[in-house]
Amino acid sequence: MNVSLDGVVADTDGDLGWSTPSDELFGWWSDRVASTGTALYGRRLWDDMSGHWLTADERPGVSAAHAEYARRWRAMPKVVFTSAAFAPTWNARVHTGDAVAEIARLRAEDGGRMDVAGATLAASALRAGLVDEIVVVTHPVVVGGGRAFLPSLPDRMTLDLRETRTFPRGVLLTRYAVTG
Repeated sequence: MNVSLDGVVADTDGDLGWSTPSDELFGWWSDRVASTGTALYGRRLWDDMSGHWLTADERPGVSAAHAEYARRWRAMPKVVFTSAAFAPTWNARVHTGDAVAEIARLRAEDGGRMDVAGATLAASALRAGLVDEIVVVTHPVVVGGGRAFLPSLPDRMTLDLRETRTFPRGVLLTRYAVTG
């Protein structure tokens, strides 16, 4: 997830503009999407992502990298967790039941790596012990409030640093294995 230095994933208006990636970081995200077996989305982030990426490659002046990401994103299997049913598009399905039970079921299948996208959904998966690693892309900005990266968790979680990588403009990727 993209996170501000003060632990925010979206400002109080839901804006994500402070996390605009460099070309190098964008390439990393694109490769990540291409290697993801299934992406799990909360409804708010789904609305943000689908509102842009469903047609991003059709916009005038779109870069080749953005067009490739849009194609990869649409091709990636997605599950949208929400309390209100709707008809998703582009290789996505909706799940309105128990998110934790569905994530556990999907995890038991051999569908490749799953990425959890959305702070509330990620916190639910963490609480249930369904997350093996946490990847954080920290942007050097203090947003000053908004949606927290991880809502309160009931217990301490121990992590083991597996990777760090610096991107342009002072953006830092950290990848942690969840160890306990």
